[in-house]
Amino acid sequence: MKKNTTVKRTLALTMAVLMGASLAGCGSKGGDGGSKVKEDGTIDTSSHEVINMLVLGNKPSNGRLDEVLKALNKVLTEKVNAELELTYVEWADWQTQYNTQLLSGDASLDIITTATDWLYGWENAQKGAFLPLTEDMLKTYAPKTWEQVDADGNWDICKLNDEIMFIPEDKYTQYTNHGMMYRGDWAKEAGITDGTITKFDELTTYFKYVKDNKPDVVPWDAGKNNLGSLLEPYILSNTNYRPLIGCNAGNYEFWFTSKEDPYTVSSPFMEDDAIYEAADMMKEWNEIGVWREDALNYDGDTRVEMYAGTCAADQHHSQTYYSQVKPNMDVKQPGSDVKMYYWGQENNNVAKPLKTHGAAAISANSKHPERALMVYDLLRNDEECYRYINYGVEGTDYIVTEDGKLDYPEGWDEATDKVDANFWCGRNDDLELQNVSWWDGTQDMIDNYDKIAYDYEFENLIIDKNAIETQQAAIANVLSEYLPQLGYGKYDDPHKAIDEMREKIKAAGYEEVKASIQKDIDAFRGEK
Repeated sequence: MKKNTTVKRTLALTMAVLMGASLAGCGSKGGDGGSKVKEDGTIDTSSHEVINMLVLGNKPSNGRLDEVLKALNKVLTEKVNAELELTYVEWADWQTQYNTQLLSGDASLDIITTATDWLYGWENAQKGAFLPLTEDMLKTYAPKTWEQVDADGNWDICKLNDEIMFIPEDKYTQYTNHGMMYRGDWAKEAGITDGTITKFDELTTYFKYVKDNKPDVVPWDAGKNNLGSLLEPYILSNTNYRPLIGCNAGNYEFWFTSKEDPYTVSSPFMEDDAIYEAADMMKEWNEIGVWREDALNYDGDTRVEMYAGTCAADQHHSQTYYSQVKPNMDVKQPGSDVKMYYWGQENNNVAKPLKTHGAAAISANSKHPERALMVYDLLRNDEECYRYINYGVEGTDYIVTEDGKLDYPEGWDEATDKVDANFWCGRNDDLELQNVSWWDGTQDMIDNYDKIAYDYEFENLIIDKNAIETQQAAIANVLSEYLPQLGYGKYDDPHKAIDEMREKIKAAGYEEVKASIQKDIDAFRGEK
């Protein structure tokens, strides 16, 4: 189903009920009574408005965010007579809490941080959580954002039924493909050439060496926050399967296409022997002692342990590696030579970033959507506001070097002093300051990805979730029963467990879901 496919009548009626009050009076002439366009063409901002932005992350408690907002709000008040508040969805049970917050009808929310790959952007748009944005609204209240996104031709990927549902973070370079960060010094000791892991199988060599030679170190202190473990990464690195983004079964990427047949949906968890190989390796790792025995219940911070020298690896994405882990390890563990093996490295199975990995939406229940757009336009495009929301107060939270780079005051510590405003829905390369602490090989890493990564062809594919909701939930229940145990090598006979899992998934409606998704892909391909 493509972005402009007609939604079922029942969904349309539901959206109408949910959004009717918000949509009444909204448009290019303003709907909040305080941001109307006057006869002379200027915008009436005589009423002071509080704009509430929903962000992801643990709410900071060090007091710096409060001070930053005070400074930022002075500028916002001067420019658009508004101030900004932040509402945090914290990481504990964030998937449930995020969706609950969006669909609660909370009229205090205005700007919503969203994404189509991990924050249920299309699903929430279909459920009526977001206000459709007209061209007139965007041109009037967020003109700089409109102009840039329009010039790059990216409004189309944000449309549902020909209506713009969110604003893409399409002016910001980030690679969010995941991989394993490890110590190059220890990998070299393990006999790996140049201390550089280039194949998934070499992780076994590395972990076994650490276990046998570093008695106070857990090779990879993974836990319940990595319940999918490395089954899918193994598949990506040893086959040409490509995940179909945005149609997860629960919290698991389950549906895939392939390099050879990009328009045919299937699942390697059901139809390929690579899952057996992956499970066998995880069983071997469990026996080696790569993670602690109670990994399924462990809730520690692997990265903090790596910084302390008590953990040999951390799993996350490339931007985390070159912006945080590499520079921090160079300071906290000198000589560790931290490197990153990214999933799909040996077969170039890496996708280019989605332009909607970060995005902003306006809540369908917002009382002042026009003013919200005005604030967003400033946060994204005004240098003064941009630096406040992303870096803090100059001189206290950050400094700018003589050559125009981002640095921090003496004594500043990321662990205790960060602002953590988490503005992940409108970053802008034109206003970004290059961080002096970032690894000096960052650009080479990004350039390499640009050369080898494939273009994801389904950025504006919308799966008809309503047609498969019941079966997907049933499949997710089966996956949650088996994948954590398989991923941490806890089954005595993983092949038998996989066979049992497959039978239960078939009974849950595997073929029906597969056929429905294939129908949407066929329609998308035909329209494309």
